[in-house]
Amino acid sequence: MKRIAVLGSTGSIGVNTLEVIKSGLGDKYKVVALSADTNVKLLAEQSRIFRPDVIVIGRGASEIKARGVLPSNLKVLNGGDGLVEIAGRKDVDTVVFAISGTACLPPLVRAIKSGKEIALANKESLVSAGSIIMPLARKYGVRIIPIDSEHSAIFQCIDGKTDEISRIFLTASGGPLRTLPKKSFDRLSLDFILKHPKWKMGKKISVDSATMMNKGLEIIEAHHLFGIVEDRIDVLIHPEAIVHSMVGLVDGSVLAQMSNPDMRLPIQYALTYPDRRRSPVKAVDFCKLKHLSFLPPDTGKFPCLGLARRAIRVGGTMPAVLNAANEEAVRRYLEGAIKFSLIPKVIEKVISRHKVFHGRKPTLADVFTAEAWAKEEARSLCCH
Repeated sequence: MKRIAVLGSTGSIGVNTLEVIKSGLGDKYKVVALSADTNVKLLAEQSRIFRPDVIVIGRGASEIKARGVLPSNLKVLNGGDGLVEIAGRKDVDTVVFAISGTACLPPLVRAIKSGKEIALANKESLVSAGSIIMPLARKYGVRIIPIDSEHSAIFQCIDGKTDEISRIFLTASGGPLRTLPKKSFDRLSLDFILKHPKWKMGKKISVDSATMMNKGLEIIEAHHLFGIVEDRIDVLIHPEAIVHSMVGLVDGSVLAQMSNPDMRLPIQYALTYPDRRRSPVKAVDFCKLKHLSFLPPDTGKFPCLGLARRAIRVGGTMPAVLNAANEEAVRRYLEGAIKFSLIPKVIEKVISRHKVFHGRKPTLADVFTAEAWAKEEARSLCCH
């Protein structure tokens, strides 16, 4: 019996994780704990179906409100402290991190120090604090299995043999703006920006896909996950989204992981690793594929890629500043306060103003301080 905690169970990754457990993994997997921020209604429905022992609700939803719709025998915890508690529970084997932002970091650290297996769908934790998280995981002998389709593909291709890698190729669909001229971006509606051609995602990550910052963040994430230097990580535009990423080996071979775009597959692999189980995801029908195309990204049209590379080359707290400035700029764009084209400009100004302290490796406190500073800087820039 593998006992699972799903942090962020009402978001897209969390919902798909529970669907995978329900439809394909049977009674060998037990959901012990769930968490949500404010979606108490869906959390209550999930609790009735999966019967966890404990749930966590964000501080925005009062416990009184929760107890009005949740089974009375459930243990109910609140906020960040609750996430840390369930991440360290003795009756949890695997923690699925499907919550966004660096709020993930304290429970992630607790899960690692408690020896849990980590299924990670949270980019920000490794972007902002990969230099802290990965050494900690090695110290405690904890395996971090990525859920992002691109990093899951790399994980599957590498199979632990990092010394044989020559290059990593991160694929990207190109998002909704791939074929459009840059001068048209600010004339496009928010609905258009949010409509990804291949994946159904939340608003923030959909904007990141449109700016291609998501791929920039994935470069940083891959650097930390697999120990590959930044200049050996390439990005390829692959509109068909069948090849989820590739690994070039020292002998000239290239390994690719291919499947139809469906997040249930990397989620299931993270839960069942190193085994594979039957999946509801349909296999690729190669006879119906007209072609598979690969193109270099237009870094002039999508400057966020270059900004991400700049941040990882500087290191220290610079990736955390990049991530936080992007979060704030995207938030302000979604609120209608700034134009789409201002997102990379705000980020560039913020990282240009940040002074990295090179005397020592950053701590988590340094990361949180840098992020708070970056968000305030970005907020100020968005108001002028």
